[in-house]
Amino acid sequence: MSFGFKTSWLAVRDAGPEEVADALDLRHRQRIDWATGTELAYRQGVFVARPVPEWTLAHGRIHLPHGTDPARPDFPTWLRTLAAHVGDLQFFATDRVGEYHAWARVESGELTRAYCYIGMSGEVPLRQGEPTAVERELGVGLVGREEVRQDWGDAEWDAWHAAMPTEQEVMRIAADWSVCPPLIEDDSVTAPGIYGFPPGVEPVLEF
Repeated sequence: MSFGFKTSWLAVRDAGPEEVADALDLRHRQRIDWATGTELAYRQGVFVARPVPEWTLAHGRIHLPHGTDPARPDFPTWLRTLAAHVGDLQFFATDRVGEYHAWARVESGELTRAYCYIGMSGEVPLRQGEPTAVERELGVGLVGREEVRQDWGDAEWDAWHAAMPTEQEVMRIAADWSVCPPLIEDDSVTAPGIYGFPPGVEPVLEF
């Protein structure tokens, strides 16, 4: 199985690995095979590769957003700035422990859709744009804290929590928008990718 769970990644259609690595300003670069690169990116750094003909993926559990995340106000700016270099892109993140799930996409330079849910705190810190067809089909990403009322009873709260995403639904959205990384077989990817580190991050593991 490839990456996808307990991590974050970008999906870019029109730019190759070198362009995406340049846009992320990755340093200490090495060419590494798909299986090794995805494993290393769970521990540190970022791995950029094109495992399927249409999509370049950039994966990093810790260092991909390097300094920002969907819960921060500067996250939309980071995405739009990145898209200015590589074109339309998508961002996904999952973490089952904290129930932290997010997805976003930039089209023609605009952040057309973004949603982030943090189950540990019950917050929806980012909700922008209209839900896409797959979100409506799954019944997630449709509500935020704005709909919560003080007079809610158990039934209303149960319905609200049922409308919050899980990691499996993030994968379903990724599959509909672009590609679902866990469905990529390691043996099917023959071209190496680029493994590196964002500015200010130094390698601490040998590989």
